[in-house]
Amino acid sequence: MGRQRPGTPTLEEVAALAGVGRGTVSRVINKAAGVRDSTRRAVQQAIDELGYVPNLAARSLAGHRADAVALVMTEPDWRQFGEPFFTEIVRAVGDALTDTPVQLLLTLVRSDTERQRFVEYARGGRVDGVLLMSVHAQDPLPDMLAKAGLPTVMLGRRSGDESVTYVDADNTGGARDAVTHLLAGGRRTIGALGGPLDMYVAQCRLRGYREALERADVEVRDSLIVAGEDFTEESGRRATAELLARHPDLDAVFAASDTLAAGALGALREAGRRVPEDVAVIGFDDFHPARPMEPPLTTVRQPLEEIGRTMVRLLLEEMEDSPVAWRHVILRTELVLRDSA
Repeated sequence: MGRQRPGTPTLEEVAALAGVGRGTVSRVINKAAGVRDSTRRAVQQAIDELGYVPNLAARSLAGHRADAVALVMTEPDWRQFGEPFFTEIVRAVGDALTDTPVQLLLTLVRSDTERQRFVEYARGGRVDGVLLMSVHAQDPLPDMLAKAGLPTVMLGRRSGDESVTYVDADNTGGARDAVTHLLAGGRRTIGALGGPLDMYVAQCRLRGYREALERADVEVRDSLIVAGEDFTEESGRRATAELLARHPDLDAVFAASDTLAAGALGALREAGRRVPEDVAVIGFDDFHPARPMEPPLTTVRQPLEEIGRTMVRLLLEEMEDSPVAWRHVILRTELVLRDSA
């Protein structure tokens, strides 16, 4: 019982004719979420053409779906959950899932034990896919998930030759545009507040800073670059104080995040420096801060909503039928001019 009669079309034949995997056929039969309309039509056409009649075994495949995806943050400090960038991404991802039955689960993975525990949890069928953010250079979690066959999409990347699907902003180009703007305004002693250098995003933003100076034939001085432990406001405050101690003639600051820039503004006020008259400041992200910055911050806008939508789209597509190769998407940034530079 439950087996189709000899000679009747099989699930595999339907999948072959439609050009999809057998799991996709099952999801179409069971009217599951995450299947593109064009794919659904192709499967239905193959079913009609072959005269396929679904059986209980085919239907049972869809029962393994959890209709849930996990958004995983890999920072060791749980307080990073409160940073504006993270909350904006959660909102963007949540909005992108609004019209689907897929539940969003948030989790923090900080140690090897937690990595292994999460992979086992995900492999147990509790989630259908994983979204990763804040992944550092040597983090093995993306590879562990890929080896386990779990659809995975990263926000950002660990290196220039990432082997997992990711969505990223043009961090190098955005930083280059910001520093070029400072140079065009006559600034020459431009400090850079970077994030942790074991994160590729921080490396790219410092690369853009260096490229802008080199193109303008301005010396790149290591003493004007301070890499922080993280992207927090307190890190930006400490780094700016350090820059002022090294270079009292500092006339501009490029901060690799808006929270770093907020810390820079605080440190400059404490030092009696006017912004932008004495020191111009540019941030990176353009999220809505918990409190207004004074003066309003010139910054590089990441398309956070588009990043969230694209991550969800790629993940749903991989859940539908995993691609032969990973995909890389880099989205454009925009320099938003306000009063700080």
